[in-house]
Amino acid sequence: MEIRDQVRLPLTIKPGSPIFRTRLPINNVKTCDCKPNHINCLTAKEWIKCQLGVWQFTYEKRDIRDKNLHPATFPLSLAKRVISLFTHQGELVLDPFAGSGTTLLAAQDLNRNAIGFDLQEKYVDLCADRLQSNNLFNQAQQIAIQDDALYIPEYLKPESVSLIWTSPPYANLLNRKRKNKSRRGIERKNEQFGKIEQYSQNPRDLGTMTIEQYTTAMGDIFENLLPLLKPKGHCVINVPDMWWENKRITIHIALVEELRKRGYELRNTIIWDRTNIVNRVGIFGWPSNYINMGTTFEYLLDFWRPDQ
Repeated sequence: MEIRDQVRLPLTIKPGSPIFRTRLPINNVKTCDCKPNHINCLTAKEWIKCQLGVWQFTYEKRDIRDKNLHPATFPLSLAKRVISLFTHQGELVLDPFAGSGTTLLAAQDLNRNAIGFDLQEKYVDLCADRLQSNNLFNQAQQIAIQDDALYIPEYLKPESVSLIWTSPPYANLLNRKRKNKSRRGIERKNEQFGKIEQYSQNPRDLGTMTIEQYTTAMGDIFENLLPLLKPKGHCVINVPDMWWENKRITIHIALVEELRKRGYELRNTIIWDRTNIVNRVGIFGWPSNYINMGTTFEYLLDFWRPDQ
């Protein structure tokens, strides 16, 4: 089934909706006056800031920091930089793992159309709450959909997406009791100590999977998404590595290798330097086992769809 009329879509789409798993009439054509060879609306001065290989961001009042609402969020300013760098006004942004809706909120600020997907109804509702309370004075639409990312191709036509931007669950990184080793002193035994901050125990939740299962599942999802990207459209994925039983699990390397197999080309690796937003850092490994602090940086893996 495909919807043909251009209508104002609801903020959320859930199972049982008449437009669940149907082709959505959401715009994807740029509405700015930028020249055809420009990949974004940035000025030269703004472009230079993005060329640095290490980025820092701060949180603002609209950011969600409460882990009871969502266990893993990223700053609105990070989403806005990625969206500004790889899209024009009016184009379409896709977040396969929308979570608290930061991507959708950033797209709303920047007058970009956006669709985000999440398995959990409570996060879809959280997305809607954040969008409703924000500035709606633009023509773009932002929609949160409760569905498995494997079904995204049923909603969007091929080559309609200018940017895939997401911070996915990181394998089973959160699916264990929190020991707060990255914090020091009295901050270690805070309200999150001993909790399992996992999104859910749904077997389709990427956060319940081993790194091997996770890598294959991510590959399956992003292989399905590749035809939706415009040629030379970018796909940016935010991931850290993690430690498991005194071994470093290199999630970013696994994803680079897997997405290359699935047809993506790696263009850039950017370091998100988080040292300015991390609380007092705990002491790992001293004095006999050097372990650098994964909580102080994460990777932004920038792929694109090759123009073939």
